[in-house]
Amino acid sequence: MYSYNLHEINEIISGRLSGDREFLVSRFSIDSRILSNPENTVFIALKGQRHNAHDYIPELILAGVCVFIVEEDFTPPKSDKSLNWIFVANTFAALQTLAAWRRKNSEAEFIAVTGSNGKTIVKEWIYQSLHKENPVFRSPRSYNSQVGVPLSVLMIRQRDRIAVLEAGISQPGEMEKLEKIISPETGIITNIGEAHQENFSSIVEKLEEKIKLFKQSGTIIYCRDHELIHRVLRTTYPKKNFVCWGKHPESDYVVEAVSYPGNMTEINLTGKAKNNLVIPFVDHASFENAMHVATLLYHFKKSNDFVKKALRELEPVEMRLEILKGIHDCTLISDTYNSDIASLSNALDLLLQQKQHKQRTLILSDILQSGRSDEDLYAEVASLLIEKKIDRFIGIGPGLVKMSGIFPGNSNFYDDTSSFLKAVNTLNFRDEAILVKGARKFSFEKISHELQFRTHQTVLEIDMNSMISNLNFYRSILKPGTKIMAMVKAFSYGSGSFEIANILQFHKIDYLAVAYIDEGIDLRINGISLPIMVMNPESGNFKALVEYGLQPEIYGFEGLREFRSYLEKNDITDYPVHIKLDTGMHRLGFFSNEVEQLCKELESGHMRVKSVFTHLVGSEDAVHDEFTRSQAELFVRMSDILKKRVGGDFLMHILNSAGIERFPEFQMDMVRLGIGLYGVSNTYPGNLKEVSTFKTTISQVRELEAGTTVGYGRKGVLERKSKIATLPVGYADGLPRSLGNGKGKFLIGGKQCPTVGNICMDMCMLDITDLNAKTGDEVIIFGENLSVRNIAAAGDTIPYEILTGISERVKRIYYQE
Repeated sequence: MYSYNLHEINEIISGRLSGDREFLVSRFSIDSRILSNPENTVFIALKGQRHNAHDYIPELILAGVCVFIVEEDFTPPKSDKSLNWIFVANTFAALQTLAAWRRKNSEAEFIAVTGSNGKTIVKEWIYQSLHKENPVFRSPRSYNSQVGVPLSVLMIRQRDRIAVLEAGISQPGEMEKLEKIISPETGIITNIGEAHQENFSSIVEKLEEKIKLFKQSGTIIYCRDHELIHRVLRTTYPKKNFVCWGKHPESDYVVEAVSYPGNMTEINLTGKAKNNLVIPFVDHASFENAMHVATLLYHFKKSNDFVKKALRELEPVEMRLEILKGIHDCTLISDTYNSDIASLSNALDLLLQQKQHKQRTLILSDILQSGRSDEDLYAEVASLLIEKKIDRFIGIGPGLVKMSGIFPGNSNFYDDTSSFLKAVNTLNFRDEAILVKGARKFSFEKISHELQFRTHQTVLEIDMNSMISNLNFYRSILKPGTKIMAMVKAFSYGSGSFEIANILQFHKIDYLAVAYIDEGIDLRINGISLPIMVMNPESGNFKALVEYGLQPEIYGFEGLREFRSYLEKNDITDYPVHIKLDTGMHRLGFFSNEVEQLCKELESGHMRVKSVFTHLVGSEDAVHDEFTRSQAELFVRMSDILKKRVGGDFLMHILNSAGIERFPEFQMDMVRLGIGLYGVSNTYPGNLKEVSTFKTTISQVRELEAGTTVGYGRKGVLERKSKIATLPVGYADGLPRSLGNGKGKFLIGGKQCPTVGNICMDMCMLDITDLNAKTGDEVIIFGENLSVRNIAAAGDTIPYEILTGISERVKRIYYQE
């Protein structure tokens, strides 16, 4: 790592230093939740529309951080520790200035990759191809934004000779700022498409913005077959050196033919290089990505043999980690494709988020082809284990065995994966979070399989990145200061319990809401410390509610008096409660003519009103807008009475997901985010990502004659000779019976196949006559290309019922980058 003294940093960003000028640091952080070596870290307190990182400085001081870059108007808190402060006009500008200085003073040659798709794959494959010869830095995955790029540049080591960074934009003006930081000698544009189009007037405008990255580049690499890219590049930069590939005869590297022998793609290349290249993939995206890499290698004067070998050895880039239910109440995080220091550090941060377990275990393979000595490399790994507070370490591979002496005491080492698997039953994995991370050569998927909790092959995949994206979208349409209560009742709309709460807690949601006390207790037991509102607090369980610090919803006088009586008997005062008002739902809550009496009942002092709220009847439907506004007006009148009588420091909230989308004027102090968090919206379907994919596999395929019936009650009558696939999923898994007899259609190989006959308890049948499908093929019930809204409509129900109805016997798999 590059080391700075504070005087140097202060000079670079033109700040005002208060502290030790010679104090040395080598790490920078903008995220209070993720810290490595806090005593050696500079925390840069960024201000956003919704979050001000200055607010987290007291907890960072407690965590051991002692150097802060803050804005001039910030008043440092009093502390017994020796702290260092650099005051600047704008911390975001300071971050980018510091990164631009680091880039200017780096000896590495910079390669920048942009485009609509494929940036990360191209970046990773460039790294795979070049890092065996020279120390190569590549930016962490998804670090391609206005914040991610400067943080990446600040990670570049003194010994790095090549730096590969990706750059992404979502609106005009952003790429110019990134160009000043990266200033790449070589630029690559992969393609141009519709992604992030909403802030650009046209594809051409977006392309023109993206290629601003290449303002100082000596060479630009692109595919000649993309006519728009070719024309705009040559018009914008008529004097630059272009290197292109493609089937177009004017390409520098001409793709004469492409064939697919086995599970590979063979490329016959002519032009400036005559070669037969082979890549171990058959999809078109991999072909394009590999050709960008090959073109860069030829630009770097690599030989035909080098390029051929590099492409043949390309490995899959696993873009996300799996979070699985493990054996003996463990949580398993699986990354069985790659192992290097940068991705290890990121994966360990995800491991630390698993608050449901006290013990954390890392199973790691040798890190291959790092270009570093084993002594240097594994000393850094051992240091990471200490920094990240890993309780148990298991190393697999001859390199780790050789260096076993430098690792902490609670460690085990094995020469290979087979040796570990023979000993796995002696290691007593129980109630712990386990990260399995290994290079592809070590076949760590066998370890993941061994440590997984066994269920049948029907699964619900939960994309945590999509959930975070949805959360950030709703944050973007809220006014600054508006709090968010996330609804995690009903097993988080079928998505999971503490798994979802963990990620929401990490992303600093303000409140959680559950239906019953038991749900709240489960979250507390699994490490969730956020405030939790219980919507249906059972009177017989008040002791547990208080013991676990849960906050009850009070919606009627009977419940109010029972809870007050419990508090009085146990001499508890000022306990936080949430008051529900009935403004038109007529389900639960106090009527307007009961507010005066409610105020009297609350005067005892045993309860403190934490929030007052109501529930909208039809916020998603314009036909009810007048009634919705009348509800809001009544709610404000009722709340005003409560403010005058019991104190006005409580939070007011009225909006659910649809209300957030359609009634910004009623955001008040807090909103309740439910189904929208999981990607279901009528107002903003293009801005949200559906979080869940419900999938299974084909158990059996049979050919049946016309006139044959399929399933119970002989309801499925075949009108032609048909191929019928049986799936291991039924109404006991949450698949509604109403989807039977052709109403439901599921995806196999991208094509919709109708159900045949009635849905059974554990199985259902599809007509796959027009498909070449076989046993073991994947079937999507709903997901990215088949919305849960479509399935709900086909079953004459709503997405809520579909999502919450998925049985807990269906294994949940959680993905996160």
